[in-house]
Amino acid sequence: MEKRRERTSHPTLPDPGPNPRGFFMSTKSVKIYDTTLRDGTQGEGISFSVTDKLLITERLDQFGIDYIEGGFPGSNPRDIAYFNEVGKLRLKHAKIAAFGSTRRAGTKASEDAQLQSLLASGVPVMTLVGKTWLLHVHEILRTTPEENLAMIEDSARFLVANGREVIHDAEHFFDGFKDNPEYALRTLEAALRGGASNLTLCDTNGGTMVDEFQKIVARVVKEFGADKVGVHCHNDCGLGVALSLAGVNAGAALVQGTMNGYGERTGNSNLITILPSLFLKMGRTATCAPNLSQLRNLSLYLDELANLRPDGKAPYVGASAFAHKGGLHANAAQKVKSSYEHIDPALVGNHTRVLVSDMAGRSSIVMKARALGFNIDEKTPELKSLIEELKALEFRGYEFEAADASLQLLIRKALGQRPQFFDVEGYRVIVERHHGELFAEATVKLRIDGQSYHTVAECTGPVGALDKALRLSLEKVYPKIAEMELRDFKVRILEGHHGTGSRTRVLIESGDTQSFWGTVGVSDNIIEASWEALIDSVNYKLLNSGAKAPTLA
Repeated sequence: MEKRRERTSHPTLPDPGPNPRGFFMSTKSVKIYDTTLRDGTQGEGISFSVTDKLLITERLDQFGIDYIEGGFPGSNPRDIAYFNEVGKLRLKHAKIAAFGSTRRAGTKASEDAQLQSLLASGVPVMTLVGKTWLLHVHEILRTTPEENLAMIEDSARFLVANGREVIHDAEHFFDGFKDNPEYALRTLEAALRGGASNLTLCDTNGGTMVDEFQKIVARVVKEFGADKVGVHCHNDCGLGVALSLAGVNAGAALVQGTMNGYGERTGNSNLITILPSLFLKMGRTATCAPNLSQLRNLSLYLDELANLRPDGKAPYVGASAFAHKGGLHANAAQKVKSSYEHIDPALVGNHTRVLVSDMAGRSSIVMKARALGFNIDEKTPELKSLIEELKALEFRGYEFEAADASLQLLIRKALGQRPQFFDVEGYRVIVERHHGELFAEATVKLRIDGQSYHTVAECTGPVGALDKALRLSLEKVYPKIAEMELRDFKVRILEGHHGTGSRTRVLIESGDTQSFWGTVGVSDNIIEASWEALIDSVNYKLLNSGAKAPTLA
């Protein structure tokens, strides 16, 4: 075996000190490698069209990602089409990488079909996965340790000779290192002899603990130099982000991950969480660091293309990341935001939210009311009765966290600012089955400015029928009602021990071409709860469309 040359250890970084507000503290640069389009698509329920992949590529490039891994050239029609098209994009910064494995055992690199397909992709970077764990060498590849080393070296050398940058993905490196550290390091040496620019250490099974991970990365950095080392982590133990940050702390200069943590099994290390932690907490920087305020929008964009509901609990970018529910928290945050917020939410494109509940006090209500556009302070005389009503409603099962429209109407009512657009004289719903088909008929009677309106409508379900009949009545006087539609409908049984007599909460999401809004209704009758939420929804639409009410409540 070739004797390894002694290398100096990576210098210890100075302690940047406390950083409560999230300002950049250092210029220690890290390369960011995104594998959303390859590793991310191996996640359950994740599927991107060719167009999706091209749009994501452009968006990641605009954000400042250094490497974008596009997929397996030649492995499937979708990836073939992607690599045929991606070269036509006018990217400003990112390098596109094609992913593949080393040559097969017993063949020449120049004759290996997969390596040829990598070259045929036409992209500048080749990411090659090589085996580092003897278990895989013997049982998966069914070859010798020496042949595996030759496969790694030959493959890298062949691609480099053809003008490509090679990033070596050391698969199962941590398992391999724990099994036989000497051989695992030899695989990295082979990649470097072949001309690889980076040795990315992969925790492929996601089972390594943070302290052990950091020690192993530090060993590799000492051996080969920080500029040569990267990390690729999975989230099987819930540590994907922590491992990636530990790798950087140990000296790694490149981090691989996926947007929103998409990936096989429990997902890959989440770049959406890694990036602000690197920039705002660890004093590192990258090409994308100046664009950090776009992070939340980037996360939402990826979820939209993936057809996934955004994770409200996601660190930094989730809707709940800076949401305050407890009255004491909200009061403190109103006085000094950093008292209950670890960074300024605006740094990542997010914002503070105040949640109104039976835990809310004056400060919470005031902050929420101001956020909804009301000029109100803690001395407003109507505030006490509003708080009492909110707490009474919460006790009965109302929840306003996803029903800002209902809350706004309630505040307006307390302040004497709620218009009375119509009065409900009555409604009725009949559900029938004819010839094996179920349908509902709703009758709605309204009074508007002294005139009665009586409308009947049919739909497949009772709520849909009520919604249709209600809006048909209102359209005669308020034509803008035709712009809105019911988009989502959620039912929650609040007291299951009462069986069919349980109290029910209904949340309705409505929208038009400009916005969407949530309303809530609660009753021991699901139809009544639905009707209440519908009434709030149309009132909110009328209020925000500039409709003129005949009287004020």
